[in-house]
Amino acid sequence: MTLKTLGALTLLGAQPGLAAAAGTVDFAGPHVGSVPLEFIFFACVLAGVALLHRHTLRIAVGGAVFIAIYKILLSPFSTGIGVGGFVGHLNHEWVTLANLLLLLLGFAVLADLFEKSEVPALLPGVMPDDWKGCFVLLALVFVISAFLDNIAAAMIGGAVARAVFKGRVHIGFLAAIVAASNAGGAGSVVGDTTTTMMWIAGVHPIEVLEAFIASGVALVVFGIPASLQQHNYQPIQKDADAHVRVDWMRLSIVIGILVAAIIVNVVINTRFSAVSDAFPFLGAAVWVAILATAVLRTPNWSVLPGAAKGSAFLLSLVLCASMMPVEKLPLASWQTVFGLGFLSAVFDNIPLTALALKQGGYDWGFLAYAVGFGGSMLWFGSSAGVALSSMFPEARSVGLWLRHGWHIAVAYVVGFFVMLILIGFHPGTVLKGGAAAPQATPAAVVAPAATR
Repeated sequence: MTLKTLGALTLLGAQPGLAAAAGTVDFAGPHVGSVPLEFIFFACVLAGVALLHRHTLRIAVGGAVFIAIYKILLSPFSTGIGVGGFVGHLNHEWVTLANLLLLLLGFAVLADLFEKSEVPALLPGVMPDDWKGCFVLLALVFVISAFLDNIAAAMIGGAVARAVFKGRVHIGFLAAIVAASNAGGAGSVVGDTTTTMMWIAGVHPIEVLEAFIASGVALVVFGIPASLQQHNYQPIQKDADAHVRVDWMRLSIVIGILVAAIIVNVVINTRFSAVSDAFPFLGAAVWVAILATAVLRTPNWSVLPGAAKGSAFLLSLVLCASMMPVEKLPLASWQTVFGLGFLSAVFDNIPLTALALKQGGYDWGFLAYAVGFGGSMLWFGSSAGVALSSMFPEARSVGLWLRHGWHIAVAYVVGFFVMLILIGFHPGTVLKGGAAAPQATPAAVVAPAATR
């Protein structure tokens, strides 16, 4: 079991807000001490994924089936007891699961189209030849993710890396690509599912924008060592291949798919937010664009089986996480948010964000950074990591990810505290139906409003 898994379990069992969930009317199932059995089962699944990375899919799917059976037979869902409760739970979660599935599969096709457009092969001609070229690539992923879904940014970054490093990409640099994609989306309401959720709930985009302070610092902290790792392992190709010819049609298709995704995301969230949770509009838009342009360039459908395995793995973990009996979070404070960043590496950040929005009292920029960037600490901690591992299967090792991607956790901590020192933790918008939760943060650690 990894240290982060142990830390997550400690937070779940020790924090009074989470432990108290076991005593609410929504949950009356068995537990060991103050920890519901579901958390122990989920910890076993995560430990299996961490220790047996060659069998991650079977472990994740088996764990989801086991926990579902347990919930049906012994422990009630908040939507009811037995099969009816499970069906009600799936009815609540299916849009999230469907969107993830469609996006993971769709962006696998998109990444292949982008790679075959030969644009990545041209980049060595305009990027620095030393480690700074590696850092430029990470910065590019960071910027792309501010406008696109982090899955797309990570897949595009992986396609470029495979081209400019001749297929030899260091594990630490793969972790950095995932981290850059998550960091870039943290300060944008269209860059990550969690920030989009905040936007729909009534959080002003400017309140989320401050997360770029922390994520920008984090990019420098993890980006430099990761770039040095990659340069020492496989330097960037010095010059573009002379025979490269860009397939402008493929490139146009890639741009068209991404534009369609952005437009649908913005339109649904600004004009039709009431139905955004009724249908997987974003994933469907990506696939409509792929199929509509298939007559121009036939996609490489052979990438789908590999992407489907990664998708089944992630969806199984998301389903497991959604069945955990967490009805409330600890009091809103910077300490709580800091802990949620580590927790999001092993626990789906979507329900965590939903709980925080319901509870209120959070500084939404801090929350966006924590739950958005925190998942980068493990390869399965975010959808971007799972997607990239379908391109680079060697990334599916928790041990190697932690050993070579150590700079991600360091960057998270440094970025968080730099933002805390510069602007302080201030409760943001009180959302409709939410409450301004009492603050557990001593006044001494909150910066004056004038510094915000």
